[in-house]
Amino acid sequence: MINKVLIADDSTFMRQLLRRTLAKGNYQVIAEASDGCEAISLFKEVSPDIVLLDLTMPCKDGLSVLKEIKILDPNAIVVICSSMGQSKIIVEALNYGARDFIVKPNFNELIPTLNNLVC
Repeated sequence: MINKVLIADDSTFMRQLLRRTLAKGNYQVIAEASDGCEAISLFKEVSPDIVLLDLTMPCKDGLSVLKEIKILDPNAIVVICSSMGQSKIIVEALNYGARDFIVKPNFNELIPTLNNLVC
């Protein structure tokens, strides 16, 4: 089974890097959002298996998006991909329902992390 992924990051470069990294695993990027509002809209529209979510984005920040997604689908698999790797932020994201937290751009653990979450 190919897992469908929504990438939400305001950086075009990061979205492309994530897309290339996911292509090496059994993951298909079905949508990309460049801000938090677009991320929520696309989540409703495309029903991804996994959401990769940046914390710092225009319109709505990642934590707000995470909270809304978890209201829409309490079982949603959301992984935070952010350069803001302070422990307080990581704990906050995990408390809101993120399944994991990957500090950008250390994506060498992305595929193994996702594989563990979808098995």
